[in-house]
Amino acid sequence: MTTLTRELLTTGQAAILLRSSRAHVVDLCLRGLLPYVRVDGLRRIRRTDVEALIEPGLSRDAMESLWLHRAVAGKIVQNPPALLAAAAINLRRLRRIHPDGPAWEWLDRWDAVLDEGVEAVLEALTSSSEIAVRLRRTSPFAGILSEVERRSILLAYAESRRGHARRMPVDQVERILRSV
Repeated sequence: MTTLTRELLTTGQAAILLRSSRAHVVDLCLRGLLPYVRVDGLRRIRRTDVEALIEPGLSRDAMESLWLHRAVAGKIVQNPPALLAAAAINLRRLRRIHPDGPAWEWLDRWDAVLDEGVEAVLEALTSSSEIAVRLRRTSPFAGILSEVERRSILLAYAESRRGHARRMPVDQVERILRSV
């Protein structure tokens, strides 16, 4: 079993981890809230994406960035050569702007991701992993989305968060429980 196969879950396995029904997992996939791929015609979900739903460890900014970069990934799928070339041009521009310093390491990492090809780029753009979150902070995909697309995505993200409970610090929960 390859590493990739172990990282991909069936909708049933995702449902067990999420403590929900398989139908709920399928609904999350169809609504675009849980990314998936098709393997032999069946939905497969990355373990990291399921874990991100269980324990959302991403900040609001990181989630907004993830939503924006998922839209960029959709555009890359439509026209890989042109968009990867645009990213390479942006990467060279970022190197001129940041000739040294901490951003340089991440620009080197983007160089490596771009050299690996479309699959690696899509993984970096859509993953909830810590390394992908940090990579997206120095994204060479600026300008790929129009301002209208960008605003629309951020509005959709804000709408998706409406009504979600905010996490409460543990000490505050304990204080509330003691007072009851």
